[in-house]
Amino acid sequence: MDRPDQTTHFGFRDVPLDDKQTLVNDVFHSVASRYDLMNDLMSGGLHRVWKDIMVNTLNPPKSDAPFALLDVAGGTGDISFRAARKAGAGFQATVCDINGDMLEVGRQRAIKQYLDDRVSFVEGNAEALAFPDRSFDGYTIAFGIRNVPRIDLALSEAHRVLKHGGRFLCLEFSTVEVPGLDKLYDMFSFNVIPQIGRAVTGDAESYRYLVESIRKFPRPNAFAEMIRAAGFARVSHQILSGGIVALHSGWRL
Repeated sequence: MDRPDQTTHFGFRDVPLDDKQTLVNDVFHSVASRYDLMNDLMSGGLHRVWKDIMVNTLNPPKSDAPFALLDVAGGTGDISFRAARKAGAGFQATVCDINGDMLEVGRQRAIKQYLDDRVSFVEGNAEALAFPDRSFDGYTIAFGIRNVPRIDLALSEAHRVLKHGGRFLCLEFSTVEVPGLDKLYDMFSFNVIPQIGRAVTGDAESYRYLVESIRKFPRPNAFAEMIRAAGFARVSHQILSGGIVALHSGWRL
């Protein structure tokens, strides 16, 4: 049980644990309509490559065999749409996100891409998923888990809702350790990204938080230990783009 005085980080600020989700929600209410455009501008389009790698690693069956994907914090549908286009007729994805504005963007995109029969959208909290035990063949979360106040609960829920043999995949920003690239990355992150956010969305502070939250996220080996502690087996991670992001994997066995 959480203590009333328990705190966590919101970017570089310490805030009461129970306040973080509201603050995160405010960030994504602010940026939802321009979220995908900002991803392109902030990453130079690389987020598309990273997401393709994630979906290729998931490797949903191309046959008619049933495959149920839960895509958490996936509001605008990017991962689910990619997986649906790669998979066969038995594929169904459920996008679960706590932010209604992000989900609405995803629903409209699904209709425009004629994928609304294969991708559904549900408002929900990663820390307390409203799905039965062992419901899904795959669980994905891309650039979302660092915004969850209680990451250990989200990982435990991921393990609970996966079937035996189900795979957990988490794509998240990581720690750049390439000499020279690390300094360039910090300069771009702290000086350029908030200004892009101000120009495109009228909101620099939300993007300053997103940059800060990356620096507070556990390093890959520490996060891998958290995944193991949640009960996953064969835990591994793949470093991408010099450490800008990492793709984490685990199996429910």
